[in-house]
Parts: sequence; structure tokens; C-alpha cells
Amino acid sequence: MSIPAPFVSKPMDIEKDWIDYNGHLNMAFYNVLFDRCSDEAFEAMGMGLDYVKQRRLTIYTAEVHVCYVQELHLDHKVQVSFQLIDHDEKRLRAYQEIRHVDGWLAATSETLSLHVDMSGPKVAPFPADVMAKVEAMRAAHSVLPMPERAGRSIGIKRK
Repeated sequence: MSIPAPFVSKPMDIEKDWIDYNGHLNMAFYNVLFDRCSDEAFEAMGMGLDYVKQRRLTIYTAEVHVCYVQELHLDHKVQVSFQLIDHDEKRLRAYQEIRHVDGWLAATSETLSLHVDMSGPKVAPFPADVMAKVEAMRAAHSVLPMPERAGRSIGIKRK
């Protein structure tokens, strides 16, 4: 099976209830779009809903850094990308972009996720079969350049 680099979600619509009093997509729902794409990518790595139900293992988000680049509105349709930029035996570091279907960038997200045994809950190593899929996605994504927006921090520059 060929692994797309980066992984790209199916097209998604902006929902009416997500529009805030400023007339654009509320900041919280950018994260919903990122999360829906992540769910698709996790499914591709063997960590979907069946994984949670049958093996009682899952992914928790530990840290997220979102950059809002351009407003999204109700009539917009988007796709979200997922690039696995690093991993170890218990963690995933991913970079994502929300792009309007016309190609322009709306937002970016960098995420650190933890693999969790729900019986604790506690952070736990990936099982060998899942780790093989994580490594395969990372290998496929290793041909991509490190995203320019990855590794950013928040601060106020002083003169």
C-alpha cells in the first residue's frame, strides 16, 4: 500500500454552527478540522476506533500550536494535510495545514501526541504491528522538507 506524503484528508465543509459573531470560522473549529484529519491519519496507521474498542489503546493530544493564517467562511471547502515529522516508541509529532480547496493556506498546527493505554490511563509504547505502520508513514513523510512553520514558539519581539 502506498502512503501519501503528506497524508491528505477528504474534502470537508465548514458547518453553519461553527461560524462565530465575527462572521468567520471560530478558532475552536479549526482544531476540529485538524482533529478530523488526524483521525484519518491515525486510522491509516492502525489506530482508529476499532483499535480503541478492541485493544483499549488510543492517542491523546499533549500539546498543540495553531497559527491562524487566513479566515475561513461558511461557503468554504477545505482539505487538511498531516505530515508525521517525528516519533518515538510512545509519541508522535505531526504538522498539519488546512488549505482551501483552491489551494490557499488557512491555518497550520503542530501537535505532540501520546500513545495511551486506557486501562491506566498511562502513556505506553506502540505495539509492534502499529509501530511498523508509524515507521512506514514516517519513512514516506521523511522525503518532505521540514515545514517552515514547524517548531515555532510564541513571543513578543522587542526592539
